[in-house]
Amino acid sequence: MKRLTATLLLATTLLAGPSVASADGLNIVFTHHSSASNTFWQAVKKGFDDACGKVEAKCNMIFTQTEGSVEQQLANMRAALAAKPDALLTSIVDNKAFDDVIKEARDAGVVVIAVNVDDTEGAKGNARQAFIGQGFKPAGYSLGKAISESFPKEGPIKVLVGISAPGQNWSESRGAGVMQFLEEYKAAHPDRQVSWERIDSGTDLAITSDRVGAYLNAHPDTTAYFDTGFWCAGVARSLQDRGVAPGKVLLGGFDLVPEVLQQMQKGYVQALVDQQPYMQGFMPVMEAYLNKKVGLAPSDIDTGQGIVRPDQANAIMTLSSQGLR
Repeated sequence: MKRLTATLLLATTLLAGPSVASADGLNIVFTHHSSASNTFWQAVKKGFDDACGKVEAKCNMIFTQTEGSVEQQLANMRAALAAKPDALLTSIVDNKAFDDVIKEARDAGVVVIAVNVDDTEGAKGNARQAFIGQGFKPAGYSLGKAISESFPKEGPIKVLVGISAPGQNWSESRGAGVMQFLEEYKAAHPDRQVSWERIDSGTDLAITSDRVGAYLNAHPDTTAYFDTGFWCAGVARSLQDRGVAPGKVLLGGFDLVPEVLQQMQKGYVQALVDQQPYMQGFMPVMEAYLNKKVGLAPSDIDTGQGIVRPDQANAIMTLSSQGLR
């Protein structure tokens, strides 16, 4: 707690104060699993860039060419470490793929902080020093609970869970959280017929729209669709194009990007989970700075699982379009 408090206090001071603390050539690289077209990661990048500016660090965020490519992320990580940075920030979407290279980085004295996605075993599964991001399974559970408030009061409940990136920690864990809630909901309502299926829904608005849209055409009695990212916005577009009324199929997902907030404003998305991408970019830079300048060990920071509902969409849209939410 003391380490986390110190981190937050320094970040607050740097944000509020007019002076800039110099990192004296601190070199920080951020590799992750997403392409530059991913709106969510542009918000992370803004937080990263702003923090680097505050401490005058030399920073570089490296995107993949293909969305979700573990192989490209690993290649980017190895290339970045060859330049001997002071700190490596990285998402750990696979429990095995990055173990060796991260251990090599730590053995070489590089600060390594997992951001956005962690090994499912945490520090036991990977040599990274801390994790800054969301608790995925609890977040999925919270989303399931939020959407359930709009379930019909009688009749069967049929749910589709979209696993956006099968096999990747963030998507599988969020989906598992949703399905855990559904299991508990079913047990608590023995008089109701409650069922669910999972689908490989993809990480592209058009692909998700096509795959989930085809499912909904074949199963028009579907009650709700849960996405493990923001690609439920594509499903909302599909429903709108087909003349399906808002709320006929309940939709829920993650991340407050403009595309999905627009569909929430129209009434097609009932709940979203915020994981504060700006914070995910900003805070690991502060922790790397504190480690190199003050000797404080990096600390875990849970960036949250706040539920956002339609009555909040208008207020959040401006901040989202600025990359701050």
